[in-house]
Amino acid sequence: MSPLPVASARHVHAYAWRLALRHPRQLAVCVGLYGLATLFGLVAPRLVGVLVGEVGDGVDHVDRITLLIIAAVCVQAVLIRTAMYASAKLGERVLAEMREEFVDAVLALPLPTVERAGTGDLVTRSTRDVDMLSRTVRLAIPDAFTALMTIVLTLGALLLTGPLLTLPCLVAVPVLWAATRWYLARARAGYLRQAASYSALTDGLTETVEGARTVEAFGFGNRRAQRVDDDIAHSYAAERYTLRLRTVYLPISDTAYAMPVVATIIFGGMFYIHGRVTLSAVTAAVLYVQQLLEPVDRLLFWLDELQVGGASMARVLGVSQAVADAQATTPGPDRSARPRSDGRGITVKGVSYAYREGHEVLHGIDLEVVQGERLAIVGPSGAGKSTLGRLLAGIHAPREGVVAVGGKPLVELPLQGLRREVALVTQEQHVFQGTLRDNLIMAAPDARDSDLRAALEAVGAWGWAADVGLDTEVGSGGVELSPAQSQQLALARIILADPHTLVLDEATSLIVPRTARQLERSVAAALDGRTVIAIAHRLHTAHDADRVAVMVDGRIAELGRHDELVRQGGHYAALWHSWHGRGPHG
Repeated sequence: MSPLPVASARHVHAYAWRLALRHPRQLAVCVGLYGLATLFGLVAPRLVGVLVGEVGDGVDHVDRITLLIIAAVCVQAVLIRTAMYASAKLGERVLAEMREEFVDAVLALPLPTVERAGTGDLVTRSTRDVDMLSRTVRLAIPDAFTALMTIVLTLGALLLTGPLLTLPCLVAVPVLWAATRWYLARARAGYLRQAASYSALTDGLTETVEGARTVEAFGFGNRRAQRVDDDIAHSYAAERYTLRLRTVYLPISDTAYAMPVVATIIFGGMFYIHGRVTLSAVTAAVLYVQQLLEPVDRLLFWLDELQVGGASMARVLGVSQAVADAQATTPGPDRSARPRSDGRGITVKGVSYAYREGHEVLHGIDLEVVQGERLAIVGPSGAGKSTLGRLLAGIHAPREGVVAVGGKPLVELPLQGLRREVALVTQEQHVFQGTLRDNLIMAAPDARDSDLRAALEAVGAWGWAADVGLDTEVGSGGVELSPAQSQQLALARIILADPHTLVLDEATSLIVPRTARQLERSVAAALDGRTVIAIAHRLHTAHDADRVAVMVDGRIAELGRHDELVRQGGHYAALWHSWHGRGPHG
């Protein structure tokens, strides 16, 4: 289950109301236009009733009444067109604000929450849920509101035409009330379950595609295929449930809202025969009730869409709720504007960490990293190197103990301040759609071309970058960069950002070893005076470091300089000799 919450129905309603009230003037214009359009739509049935009532007295007024009906229909058409344009414009503005708030919320999510949420849930909320919400805001809400206003005003006109003729309309109320109550009691949970099944399906497919080589290497194909089959089965079951809700509710509703027409004709005829109403009133009432069918049909149709949109909004607002919850549990005042100071080392005291309860990856880690030091963290696969690197970068918070920079725990630093202190670079780098310049200046918006060139030169990328051109589109739809070039671009961004401490985890893994070693030295030189912590999978990194921390089974087993550790003949010496392809005495 995703750690991202889902907003309550009350929260969704409150947010929708606040969103609508941000633009009271535009909202009033839309309501006024739709109201006028509805009123002009009531003119024609009334005039037809008058025309029928006066048939026995001659047809002197037929031309004039016909012209009035045509005029009313034309004015109504103009008003509806204007109202639709105004509501569409307001809807686009509201939708743009919602999208901006959602993007801000996603970017403000704590990094541990992002990692625990997984790709599937975030992708589904960012794509499908936002798309469904877009359809609701653009189409469902304006059309449903128009239908509701038409129903209310038409019933008002029917009441003015003849109070007795309003009674037959009530015949459908018990049926519609019972069916709607049954549907709404089940729809929200059903659509939330349906959306969650899409997240699980997307997550499973993404994991399989991204880990295709691992799946193939270990023969996990059948297991992953079974996972996809199970996710599809769950999604299918969730879809069937909501489909069953619609197949029960909509036919009942379709039958129920047609009943008032028949009832009005029958009872209206009886009232006319007994002299309680005029023929003109009966004719107008029947036309009004007939006119109610279309907006009632639209309202019932969009009611289902509103449930889908409400479920999507609950999931979208859940992202903001996750951010608010994280901010509420973060101790200390906002230090995002605090300037970075010099001489800020990293202290790790008594740190333990577990991804799952009862399965610790790190055990009682103690480590002091002084300002400007180059520290390499080495060890066998599964020793906890990358996990420690993520704790040092503030991606995860320790289960026990503290990781502090300059005496301040990383968990107390807001994200903006944290990234000025510590930056993590891994082999998983993203090239954003845009120019090469855009991909660089996002790390330093005020950087000049000379700064960009210096950063690219420091990582050995200026040669190909000059050929490509800073103003050339790269990424999706542009020039495709190789994995090695993408890593160089990421390192150039880091140099421009100039963090206090840099944590490298396989940041040069896609570059040939000799070039990678030169690149790491260049980055260290460009960040002279800054702390560089490298998760070393290639031991030349450890050889060049000031100190080496050797991790074994989630603990730091050895700590010292390269030459010292080799002479000791311990874990590091075994790794070093093995890496060079010879025994400890070879």
